[in-house]
Amino acid sequence: AFDREGSVTAGNASGINDGASAVILASESALKAHNLIPLAEIVGYAQSGLEPEIMGLGPVEAVTKALAQAELNLSDIAVFELNEAFAAQALGVVYQLAEKHQVEASDIIAKANLNGGAIALGHPLGASGNRILVTLTHELKKQRGRYGVASLCVGGGMGTAIVIKAM
Repeated sequence: AFDREGSVTAGNASGINDGASAVILASESALKAHNLIPLAEIVGYAQSGLEPEIMGLGPVEAVTKALAQAELNLSDIAVFELNEAFAAQALGVVYQLAEKHQVEASDIIAKANLNGGAIALGHPLGASGNRILVTLTHELKKQRGRYGVASLCVGGGMGTAIVIKAM
């Protein structure tokens, strides 16, 4: 899987792990009918695509579109959960976002993956996006933040992002 001459190694790439996660998506009427208390509200969501050869940067445009949909700026975000397929990929997303939104990369890094990312926690294929969203929801509450962003790069050049508001 890794090129002998390459810089991506098993040590700086996320491991494939087992995992499970659950999220309940509900309308306002369902919340009332079942006496549920929401943890967060989805205020923006987007997907993007680019050339498969640069697949790891797909989240940059997805985050930008999701923020626009939510009518927010990158500086409004209290917590980021950025899936890190590889360390270089995650840093690429951070630096591209910083450049595109004219903020310091260190400002994003200080708010990103506060509990560790996929390299530390693992990458449960099929559950990673959900795991990231659940982690983001709980970290927003812990940090007493208002808005958070979760994003993932997806094989083939896609990126996806969601913006949530803590309730």
